[in-house]
Amino acid sequence: MSKPHFQLPKVYESQGGWGPTNDVIPLKFQDIPYAPFSKGDKLGRVADWTNPDAQKQDNREVTGRSGRSGFNRFNRDQHQAYGAAFASTFAYTHTEDESSFSVVDNRSANAKKMAIKAAGGGQRGRVQTKEPRANTGGYRTVNQRGGRQQQGRRRYGYKDYDKPQRVRNASINIGADWKMLDEIEFSRLSKLNFGIPEAEDVASYGSVNYYNKAYDRVNTKNDKPLAHIERVKYDTTTSEDPIIQQFMQDNKATVFATDAVLSLLMCSTRTVYPWDIVVKKVDDKVILDKRPGGVFDFITVNENAADPPAETDKDTINSWSALSTEATYINQNFARQVLDNKNQHKFSNPNPFASEDTKDKLASCGYRYRKFDLTSSQAEEDAERMYLMVRTEVDAAVKTGNQTTLMTVRALNEFDPNAQGAGNSLPWKKSLDSQRGAVVAAEMKNNAAKLARWAVQAMLAGAEQLKLGYVARQDPKNNNRHVVLGTQAYKPKDFAAQMNLSLTNGWGIVKAVADMCLQLPEGQYILLKDPNRPILRIYAVSNEDLEANDDESDNDAEGEEKEN
Repeated sequence: MSKPHFQLPKVYESQGGWGPTNDVIPLKFQDIPYAPFSKGDKLGRVADWTNPDAQKQDNREVTGRSGRSGFNRFNRDQHQAYGAAFASTFAYTHTEDESSFSVVDNRSANAKKMAIKAAGGGQRGRVQTKEPRANTGGYRTVNQRGGRQQQGRRRYGYKDYDKPQRVRNASINIGADWKMLDEIEFSRLSKLNFGIPEAEDVASYGSVNYYNKAYDRVNTKNDKPLAHIERVKYDTTTSEDPIIQQFMQDNKATVFATDAVLSLLMCSTRTVYPWDIVVKKVDDKVILDKRPGGVFDFITVNENAADPPAETDKDTINSWSALSTEATYINQNFARQVLDNKNQHKFSNPNPFASEDTKDKLASCGYRYRKFDLTSSQAEEDAERMYLMVRTEVDAAVKTGNQTTLMTVRALNEFDPNAQGAGNSLPWKKSLDSQRGAVVAAEMKNNAAKLARWAVQAMLAGAEQLKLGYVARQDPKNNNRHVVLGTQAYKPKDFAAQMNLSLTNGWGIVKAVADMCLQLPEGQYILLKDPNRPILRIYAVSNEDLEANDDESDNDAEGEEKEN
């Protein structure tokens, strides 16, 4: 008697990926199309035995209380596409003989009742015999246990599809002869990373006043009116800065910028409004500059809100341009009001922009020129190093013990809480003292780009503190009188971490833009944020084009002043 034996069948290996090989497919199945699939495909459920009897899965039947064909929360399936490339050829439809199919439920009556209550909050399986209440507003809550306080409320995003698409204009008039060199999506920028470089102090100029700590005791019950203080503060562009011009001659760095330009570039993925940066390539050096009277001279308000302020003729004081001008005015005067004019901290060198006429009227401002090493860690040892020279600004000094530390001063402003673009924020005069965290969280949501820029500017300048003031209108209908409701100090790094701001991503964007600009031929370029899409574009322009745009912006500003 022979022993039983087992012969291993031949294993066919598929070289083309998943699925059967051509060697093992019978002839009658050779020409039938096959839907490929991958390991990552998500398959829907084949059969669901947990549905109540009233909820049918046949999509051709009218089910649920809504009366809509085939739509309820039981038969809704998130993953109905099978295979890597779903085709209608492989879609399965029920045949007519299956329409009478039913499941026999052999559970007890108590078990059925508990299952129906768990599935529908105690209301799902019952027959509706009463008319719906008139005060429900046409909406129902998913879970009835939470009471009826949600009935009649509008759901989040209600009728968002019905809103007209808001179209914005570019921050600069794009000429017909401008040549677009490159286009970068924000999704690509958000994936860039570069190690945070160490800052090296090169020079410091100007002087700052000490912070008046009496403003730390200001609250909603003890507010102070915002005063109008006349001071002179120079905001010179990068290319016109005499100190940077000297550094260029001495070959101290490769890329030159100010903290305003650099912070906007580092936080560009958070921005919504359009902006532009002037890029100048001169003698193998790159200058990141701004246009006079451009977006850098004004502060945005609720840029990241779900429904930001619009430019309308009906509400002129709450339009986005009027709010931007108001916020800029508040920031300038708040930073001057909270200082002690008697005590002053002087830097190594005097203000480089002051003249004989303005040296006694200068605002408190210190200019710190700092250098950052942008050389890649993968660069060869004998390769030329890339340095970034930045002109940073600090607004005040504060004494902590025996040491003097520097700070930047900024102000958040509230306009009309009920106006369009308010971002569903709490009224500050009622909630700032009792719900400070909720107010700050709402501001971080509605002004994510602005607050991120302020945090980056403070870190670039090496400031130990970022002092935020809360300034509101005395009357929501009047944008000329304001009151200071409180102040709060943050450490810039902690503030950035609280906002989930990635500094490595910001430096990665700066490194990528610097490398791209260094490869360009000598000339002038415009780095432009698309007004309606999250895209950066770079154009090659001439001096005449920039001068023509500057003249147009100056004429527009003069026209607005005459109208006012």
